[in-house]
Amino acid sequence: MTVHTDINNLPAFRNAVVTIGTFDGVHKGHQQIIQLMLDEARQINGETVIITFHPHPRQVIAMRQTELFLLNSLQEKISLLEQYGINHLVVTPFTEEFSLQSAEDYIQRFLVKRFQPHTIIIGHDHRFGKSRSGDFALLEEKAKWFNYQVKEIPGFMLENNTISSTIIRQALQKGNIDTANEYLGHAYFFSGTVVEGNKLGRTIGYPTANLFVNEEKKLIPGNGVYAVEVVLHSESEPAVETRYGGMMNIGVRPTVEGINRMIEVNIFDFDKEIYGQALTVYIKKRLRSEQKFNGLDELKEQLAKDKLQAAEVLNYEL
Repeated sequence: MTVHTDINNLPAFRNAVVTIGTFDGVHKGHQQIIQLMLDEARQINGETVIITFHPHPRQVIAMRQTELFLLNSLQEKISLLEQYGINHLVVTPFTEEFSLQSAEDYIQRFLVKRFQPHTIIIGHDHRFGKSRSGDFALLEEKAKWFNYQVKEIPGFMLENNTISSTIIRQALQKGNIDTANEYLGHAYFFSGTVVEGNKLGRTIGYPTANLFVNEEKKLIPGNGVYAVEVVLHSESEPAVETRYGGMMNIGVRPTVEGINRMIEVNIFDFDKEIYGQALTVYIKKRLRSEQKFNGLDELKEQLAKDKLQAAEVLNYEL
């Protein structure tokens, strides 16, 4: 997949099969669109082109509204999309000026002029142009003028719910990782840098890697204890990744009168110093909510149960 970040210097795409969207999460609904693009491109000997926006449009045109946390950073989105055999990803800067162009100008001056699409495939709820006034009907109306085809696909349904990035964000915020992962089609993940903590965990036999998440707008799931897989990224060999089982606590640690929200990962069968290194955490299942225990002995007893449960979830032999 070729990633383009300069929309003023794009190649001439061959029979471009185009879709447009933020693709936050690259969830099952997005995957359905991608599969239709690939099928269409094969039939016409075309190239697949995904147009996405950075930053997320809601971070530009809804800045005064509720703060938006995202399922993916731009790099994470690129990594996920690379798995699907797409030919081109065009990262379009989303600015206030871009948002103010009319829907008609968006079609003519952006889509047609820059991409010369053979086919445009969009989701049922896709909107574009000033005040989100453009939709499938307008694209269809203009198709004969600009010589492209347009196809709309319905929302991808699962358990009577239409999958969307918003629904997945809400599930994660509630700690409902089973629903989020089912809708995503993959384990939710985030990355961070290991920083020093108060080292309390090692005194009770459960040392933890305390994570600082570098992406300010990355969505962190609701407080609780989770079964996770952890990838440790090698400093000396960046391409080398080692995967471990573990369990993670997100929360304020009420048993020790904690105040600040922290992310702590206990990596199974691991005793190396990794301060300053990068970890990626893949969340497999929520084990329980965060609780306040009557002292460290009771906490230690519960952690032993958590570890056994996490190992069972991960099919990990302790």
